Amino acid sequence: MSNPTLVGPVFLIATIAFISALQIAAAVFAPIAGALLVIALVWPVQKTLQNRLPRLLALAIVVGIIICVFTALASVSAWGFGRIGRSIVSDAPRFQMLYSNLVTWLEGHGIVVAGLWAEHFNVGWLLRMLQGVTARLNTTISFWIVVVVYVLLGLLDTDAVARNIRKALAKDTADAVIGGAMQTAAKLRRYMFVRTLMSLATGIMVWVLSAVFGLRFATEWGVIAFALNYIPFMGPFIATLLPSAYALAQFGSPEAAIFIFAGLNVIQFAIGSYIEPRVAGYALAMSPFLVLFSVFFWSSIWGVFGAFIGVPITIAIITFCAQFAGTRWIAVVLGAPSGRDKTDDVPDSGSQT
Repeated sequence: MSNPTLVGPVFLIATIAFISALQIAAAVFAPIAGALLVIALVWPVQKTLQNRLPRLLALAIVVGIIICVFTALASVSAWGFGRIGRSIVSDAPRFQMLYSNLVTWLEGHGIVVAGLWAEHFNVGWLLRMLQGVTARLNTTISFWIVVVVYVLLGLLDTDAVARNIRKALAKDTADAVIGGAMQTAAKLRRYMFVRTLMSLATGIMVWVLSAVFGLRFATEWGVIAFALNYIPFMGPFIATLLPSAYALAQFGSPEAAIFIFAGLNVIQFAIGSYIEPRVAGYALAMSPFLVLFSVFFWSSIWGVFGAFIGVPITIAIITFCAQFAGTRWIAVVLGAPSGRDKTDDVPDSGSQT
């Protein structure tokens, strides 16, 4: 561009247009993002299998594994949420009575609850919310079917894309792009492994705590905590608030609800703020502000799926920015580790995602 003063405004307009396109065409771009994440996770398995088996047979095995994992996670999550949801519906009058008593107590102490919220919190609102969740689950199933199709096609073309990049770009640029893809894939695998491990630990601890306190559906609360823990900040908050509210309805005692709420917060804090950063390692270090921004920014674009994939997208952006001299400052500002990355020391099973 001949006029340097126009570079900033044009870049800003292009960024806004790109973000708007991502939101408007979410049905197209969101499944692609999900497929790229899955490809990054399973590519080492695909590469290993196709070195020993016919390529299509290896692909069929990998896709079968993906479908089994998706089905298992969806079934377990639906079971947990379904059991709790049916219990809430059956106890809806009790929840309404407890809420009315709470509003009366708060107003008696000078705390006025918003009239709109008080008006809409009733059995009908609860049923409509649960119906909305059911509709969302149906949409989610369709979404992941599209993701699996993209994964199937992407795994077939991964090697070809890497070769085309080397043909189309200069050697240094091609090495930077492919190297960035390999490092991103390695980091995403580490991130998802750590996230799964910590989610499992959180689910077990929530189950133990719920069982110790005698909270009904202890196993279901553990499953819900496991599923929601994949969404940073928002997921643990919901997984802490729901059992506490249910404890208030079950025991009718604010003290019991407060004890359970405090115990759940201790679990989330210990695992999320102390154990997980040490297990994840320095290579995935991101500031809490950036993680929170990623969750809310991408959830505003792609909803719940955006909240789930926001941090992996940010990891990918930071990693690719670190590959080029002109954008390395962005990686430094956003929290990319200085010096050599730990993932550089680990051979990456030929990943070329």
